[in-house]
Amino acid sequence: MSIKVDQVLDCKGLSCPMPIVRTKKAMDQLEAGQVIEVQATDKGSLADIQGWARNTGNQYLGTKEEGDVLKHYLRKANPGEGKEAAKFEHTIQNDELEKALAENKDDMILLDVREPAEYEFKHIPGAVSIPLGELESKLDTLDKNKVIHVICRTGSRSDMAAQILSEKGFERVKNVLPGMSEWIGTTEAGNQ
Repeated sequence: MSIKVDQVLDCKGLSCPMPIVRTKKAMDQLEAGQVIEVQATDKGSLADIQGWARNTGNQYLGTKEEGDVLKHYLRKANPGEGKEAAKFEHTIQNDELEKALAENKDDMILLDVREPAEYEFKHIPGAVSIPLGELESKLDTLDKNKVIHVICRTGSRSDMAAQILSEKGFERVKNVLPGMSEWIGTTEAGNQ
């Protein structure tokens, strides 16, 4: 299967959020209807690209895997088709999360949507690991009655995850900003 593309974007070796940042810039330069191939080695880029396309109205066509490289295909939307990336409105700052963890741990779930390797190296004690790409298939493992604080590295994947949870009927969801990249509270490594 050979796919005709108008542009190839090399994001190999880059991790979240860089493939999305570069994809957004490249998409801005394309004409409506043109197709871009985004080459990435970050396994998390699949869920990132799919979520970004869904949030902006651009069309995610599919992904081909060639060795370690994921080739994502996107079609630029026509002017009335696209929309600015929506941001999840309910957020909590890192310091507020630290307080919440100390005060009411029983009424909340801290959901870490980073990739397993990221979680393995460093995570907040008690955080539940469900990578963004697996979230929709694991919704039944989350308690809808609890407050769910969603965290990732920078707040981007957690924003997409919070939107998915909200769309699926979870009413007490907050996106943690700026996320693990600036977390100064307690952390642990490994599956403890």
